[in-house]
Parts: sequence; structure tokens; C-alpha cells
Amino acid sequence: MNIYKFLNMKKIFSLFALIALAFSQVMAQDAVAGAVEEVSKTDGLAKTVGYYLLIFLLICVFIGIVGKILSVYDLTKKIQGKKEGIKWDNINGLIFAIILVVGLYGAYWSYTVQGAEILPESASEHGAKIDSMFYLTLIITTIVFVITHILLFTFAYRYKYNSKKKAYYYPHNNTLEKYWTIAPAIVLTVLVLMGFFTWRGITNISKNDMANAIQVDVTAHQFAWDVRYGGKDNVAGNKNYKLIGSLNGLNNLGLDMSDRKNYDDLKVTEIVLPVNKSVRFTLGSQDVLHSFYMPHFRVQMNCVPGMATYFQFTPKITTAEMRVKTDDPKFDYKLYCAKICGGSHYNMKFSVRVVSQKEYNSWLKEQKPIVTDDMKKEYKLAMKDNVAKSENKIALNN
Repeated sequence: MNIYKFLNMKKIFSLFALIALAFSQVMAQDAVAGAVEEVSKTDGLAKTVGYYLLIFLLICVFIGIVGKILSVYDLTKKIQGKKEGIKWDNINGLIFAIILVVGLYGAYWSYTVQGAEILPESASEHGAKIDSMFYLTLIITTIVFVITHILLFTFAYRYKYNSKKKAYYYPHNNTLEKYWTIAPAIVLTVLVLMGFFTWRGITNISKNDMANAIQVDVTAHQFAWDVRYGGKDNVAGNKNYKLIGSLNGLNNLGLDMSDRKNYDDLKVTEIVLPVNKSVRFTLGSQDVLHSFYMPHFRVQMNCVPGMATYFQFTPKITTAEMRVKTDDPKFDYKLYCAKICGGSHYNMKFSVRVVSQKEYNSWLKEQKPIVTDDMKKEYKLAMKDNVAKSENKIALNN
């Protein structure tokens, strides 16, 4: 047999040479880039990804070559008349045992290293309930994960093929079927019911609590947030999607100018909330589905076109206090969009600050109404035009 043809070494070495050449070029580019003081983050990321991709390909080629060599060795043994070449069942069993150890260590590493990067203490009153549910679910699934994988890989190693043993055919057992069906069903039912009642407790707000909460209206669109506060009357005026772009393009939110409650609403460039004061967000979208997401408050709610959604919560940790807790003087709360809503989805960020009641009152006085003098003038002109058109229509009919 032509071993050289079996290995097809020309193709392997050609691929290896191409990868090595590309690898050397990347390394040369990195060396040159190191002499430059400023290198863009995009280029640095691309080179990093390329570097690890080439490493991965090299490892794959190495494994392929080793596999070919072992296959040739096994084939050679069989040509020599030996019934057994390489004992692949033993090798596979050993590999399973190694993967079990490496995999469990990987899970441990993920918990200890990446687990330290988890979000800090919840900054809202209801967040503690959300966190307790998360940790309970994590503990249960981790226990199941560890037990099932130890059994899976141990069985693969312990019961690998042996010519001296005969496998016992055991296709069915009603008792075992009941155990591994009923037990997970009970656990999942408990978790689902806990989640249901917790969510009801968070979202079911009494009418009195709704009225006393600070009213904030949030409109999402590609790719930004428009936020307004209820003003002196703490009531956000009506909007109508048919009015978007009216008043000579000034009415980008579609405010209903006939509703006088809009006139004292405040347009803001950041969300500022008083600590320990309930806040009710009314959410909407002008185009596609967005998601109102403030991770540190454990708040997430969809913004749906044509339908208002709501979320009410009470912040309990100020921005200044959280900076101390996280040991990060630049820490800020953020509002994000948690739905991929288009090409510039990543731009949908909005600053959020939690302050004392005194600071909040001072900030509120500095904010300006969302309805400008120009909008009022355009509305008056539009009303005059409508009156004139009505009079002309009546005159023509008469």
C-alpha cells in the first residue's frame, strides 16, 4: 500500500505552510504595530481574533496529522496479521475520563473567575427577589449538571468495550422512567410558580401607588430614547402616532397639542431618580420592538409599537453609594436596549442617575418643557388653517 498516498501529505503540508505563512505575516504586522504609539482598537481586535484563529487552525492541523499517523500505525499492524492494532476503545474511554476532569475544572474556573464579574448588589427594592430566584435556579442546575456529567463520562470510561465482558441488554424500566420524569417536573413546576408569583408581586401595583409614583414616559426608536417627565401635575400628556412629524417637523413624539397636560411635561437628556421614591415608566416604540433594560435595577420590559407597557420600581442605592460599593469612581447606571433592533442597536444607551431628594428637586427645576414656543406657534397656525378650511367648506355648501 502507498502510505504516502494514504496520508495525502502534500495537501497537509501545503495547508500547514499557508497557515504558517499567514501566522508569520500577522506576527510581523504586530511587531510593526508595536512601534507605533497609537493603534486603533478595531485593528487591535482584528489582529487578536486573527491570532487566535490561526492558533486554532494550527492545533486542528496537528491533531489531523497525529490522527493520520495513528491510522497508518493501526493499518500496519493489521497488514502484519495482528488482529488488534490500537485499542481504540481504551483510548476513547481514557479521553472521556480526561474530558470529565478538564470539563469540571472549566466549570469551576467559570464560576470563580467569570462569576466574580457578575452584576453587583441590586439597586432596587424588588431586585433582591429577582436575585434570590436566579441564585436558586443556578444552584439547582449546577448540582444536576455536575451529577449527570460525572455519571455520563464515568459510564463511558467504566463500561468501554471489553471482549471478555458481555453487555447486558436493559432497554426499559418503568420505575426509573417515573423517577426521572416526575422529579424534574416537580422542580420545574416549583421554579415556574415561584417566578410567576414573584413577577405578579412586582408588576401588580395598586392604583394609589401608581398615582403617587413619579411618572416618566419613554419612547424608543431606531436608535435612541426620548424621555419626558410628567411635569408639575405628574401626568404625561397624550400622544398619537399619526401626529409624529407634525407642526412643521417639530413634533417628533406625536404629542397631542389639544391635551393641555403636555404643556408642562419636561424633556430630559438623562434619567434622574430620587432614592427610595417609586418611579413608574410608561414605555412605547415608534418603529420596531425594543427592550427597556436597566440591569443594575433588575428591570426589563419590552417597548411595543402601538401599545403602552409599564414598569414601576423603587431605586434604593444612589449613584454615589454604588461608586463606593463597586470601588469605581466612574460608575454610572445605564439604560440599554436588550432587543437587537437594527444595525446601530449598540448606540441605544441612556444615562441614569440616582440622587437624594434634594438633588432631584434642584435638577428638576433646571429642566425645560418639551413643548416649545415654536411648537405652540405652529399649532396655533394649524388651528387657524383648520378653522379657515371649515368656514370655506360651510360657505361652499351654502
